[in-house]
Amino acid sequence: MPFSAQPPASGERYALSASLDNARHLSSLLRAVHFQDHATCLATASGLRVTVEDAKCIQANAFIQADIFQEFSVQEESVIFRISLSVLLDCLTIFGTSSLPGTSTALRMCYHGYGYPLMLFLEEGGVVTVCKINTQEPDELLDFDFCSTKVVNKIILQSEGLREAFAELDMTSEVLQITMSPDKPYFRLSTFGNAGSAHLDYPRDSDLVEAFHCNQTQTNRYKISLLKPSTKALALSCKVSIRTDAQGFLSLQYMIRNEDGQICFVEYYCCPDENITEAELEEKQLLSFQISSPLLSSPLPPLPLLRREEKRREEEEKR
Repeated sequence: MPFSAQPPASGERYALSASLDNARHLSSLLRAVHFQDHATCLATASGLRVTVEDAKCIQANAFIQADIFQEFSVQEESVIFRISLSVLLDCLTIFGTSSLPGTSTALRMCYHGYGYPLMLFLEEGGVVTVCKINTQEPDELLDFDFCSTKVVNKIILQSEGLREAFAELDMTSEVLQITMSPDKPYFRLSTFGNAGSAHLDYPRDSDLVEAFHCNQTQTNRYKISLLKPSTKALALSCKVSIRTDAQGFLSLQYMIRNEDGQICFVEYYCCPDENITEAELEEKQLLSFQISSPLLSSPLPPLPLLRREEKRREEEEKR
């Protein structure tokens, strides 16, 4: 009997219970935010959010909507706890990171409430493993307050364009400089490494740009060491929304489609780096060169959120 069809033991009432027919749907998303050992899990009626932070400068959130699960039940308005993400991933992949064709690891996840461990029941090929992971008091999380009214600039790209950028730019640079502007260069990524400065430009009418909405010119720098963990999510994603607010805080929202075609999101927030000045960057440059991206043009759609854009495209395909 699938875990989703199994009732809880008599008299047991869980604050959180959830079932997945394929545990890889969860483990792959969690690996995309696994750059620290511990994470804070928040469950509400809408789904599960797993948050990881580092040095109060970067925050990653993996969102798994309730309809991704075969069963998802939260008995309280919200359930929150801190857990070792490393241990959780080890348990989710206890049968291995890849399964034989036609097989998958089924998961049932239960949590009684404050002070109790998170229990995982994993089954593959008739073998059931039970894991109990201690939970902790959650830490206070940063609130980047990235509501739509505070967003100054936003660009939606196909992820392949950003993957190419990270492959071409000089990662010996301490910072990645991002310029977003209603005028040329529109969207520019710059690094300042051992060999000099490198710039990668994206025209607003590029095939890779699905939406372009810039209200003012902004140039901000972000430590590459903080942005590198986001490449895990970038590798899994099909689209990315890049947003900045008036203070230069950066949001990278990745749309990820799992093996069953379901959509989940991973979002990274990063603080701008205000310690490195232009003079310090110039001292490190030995030469300067520019890489232009030979991108074709295409008409721009109206600016949506990633979810709204995806729904619009699906409706057009149905027609």
